[in-house]
Amino acid sequence: MSAKLGRTLCVSLSGLEGRIVDVEAHISAQLPHFSITGLPDKACGQAPDRVRSAAATSGFPLPPQRITVNLSPASIPKQGTGFDVAIALAVLGAAGVVDPRRISHVVHLGELGLDGSVRGVRGILPAVLAAARSGVRHVVVPPDNLAEAQLVDGLTVHSAPDLATLVHWYAVRGGVDPLPVAPPVRGGSDGPPRHGDLADVIGQPEARLAVELAATGEHHLLMNGPPGVGKTMLAERLVTILPPLSREQALQTHAIRSLTGDEIRASELDLTPPFVAPHHSASMASITGGGSGVVLPGAISRAHCGVLFLDEAGEFKTSVLQQLRQPLESGEVTIARARQLVSLPARFQLVLATNPCPCGRAWGKGVDCSCSAVELRSYQAKLSGPLIDRVDIQVVVPPVSRAAFGEDHGESSATVLERVLAARGAQRQRWGQHGWPTNARVPGHVLRRRPWRLPGAVTASVDRALDLGQLTLRGYDRTLRLAWSSADLFGRSVPTSEDVGLAYTMRSQGRAAA
Repeated sequence: MSAKLGRTLCVSLSGLEGRIVDVEAHISAQLPHFSITGLPDKACGQAPDRVRSAAATSGFPLPPQRITVNLSPASIPKQGTGFDVAIALAVLGAAGVVDPRRISHVVHLGELGLDGSVRGVRGILPAVLAAARSGVRHVVVPPDNLAEAQLVDGLTVHSAPDLATLVHWYAVRGGVDPLPVAPPVRGGSDGPPRHGDLADVIGQPEARLAVELAATGEHHLLMNGPPGVGKTMLAERLVTILPPLSREQALQTHAIRSLTGDEIRASELDLTPPFVAPHHSASMASITGGGSGVVLPGAISRAHCGVLFLDEAGEFKTSVLQQLRQPLESGEVTIARARQLVSLPARFQLVLATNPCPCGRAWGKGVDCSCSAVELRSYQAKLSGPLIDRVDIQVVVPPVSRAAFGEDHGESSATVLERVLAARGAQRQRWGQHGWPTNARVPGHVLRRRPWRLPGAVTASVDRALDLGQLTLRGYDRTLRLAWSSADLFGRSVPTSEDVGLAYTMRSQGRAAA
């Protein structure tokens, strides 16, 4: 018997980056054997058993001959079970069950059950995005992943519940042409919910201003204070005053959620910035990303374009906190493995909340504190100088007095958001032509040189602090960025000495409670 060939397409992912893979099947008249070449991992290498059983139970048993499937390019690793459907169709194309010409230009994604059902897999959204960028016009996905696939423009999405349906579509005789288009998935937004309202926060005018400044210029924030004063409430409500995501940003955040296996149930993009709050016992891999097999995004990538909140920051492992330094500067994290180098986006706003000491009672005179000097020193050392130097705003959150229990509430998130949006508009107008969306992204040397350098009389306080060693050069630059955000928030075209003074005060409170 002469050799027969079948070919279709799939996608291999490395982080969020996808690459089109040619799935080639070859059947020859030799002893029965089913092998896969092209660097499959263990899950992908077990596809022959799933494909053979799924084909048999669907009524299309594979021929008892030698079947070789190559995943090309063979030099890049292939991971996961998402290649099952493509492998099955390529083999059935080589066997003459389906028309090889009709499947050759369609991307097929999904895992096969032994009963022939097509099951959902992780990473459908980044895979479909990669297919669209490569010029593919048709993609077939599992029903469970249909909503996220329909978020991508520029291609037609199809969905089949089982292998038998796919064979019916592509049958050599009587195949369905054109392929049926999957109906849009209806449903509400499945993104993270809005986290309360700023009006819920009692008192804390300075901390509220700090949160508003953080939202205005995309600045990082540290809040230090005793337990129960509202640090977590303020951090959660930062998301409610951040501008909605752009379509490109929303696609990135949804793609990251797709990689981590979070279900996406609506075919409309959720424009709410993500809010991620890992527990203080989280490991380094769960924060930065990684894994022994497939590299998965960590908390810093899941918080991309949103907020990463580390509550009880002093309880996190020192090694975990130090890993944040590089992503804070570059906006991405790179994970090295023996066969691949995976880069994941990690442009987030860091919000830290910490107590003044392990017991939390070292406030004011600290007479009730039961911590030893060694415990206090060790606790405060967790937040190292190099990490804190990258945090623009450092405020003390004092206890709330009963006098704050009035009928008057603070401003709502909607009111504050209007000011933030106006300030962000001023920043886009100022820096947009240079590619910097917010003040926090502006390089320090730009603010220290003409035409953006402020007069010496305006920066006198921070100039003196730099000369005395009270500010590092990085801290000096971050103070200037915060001063520009203060000016934008209060409707001034250029920062005044009042803005610089406020920025320096917001930054100089440091870690220790007053």
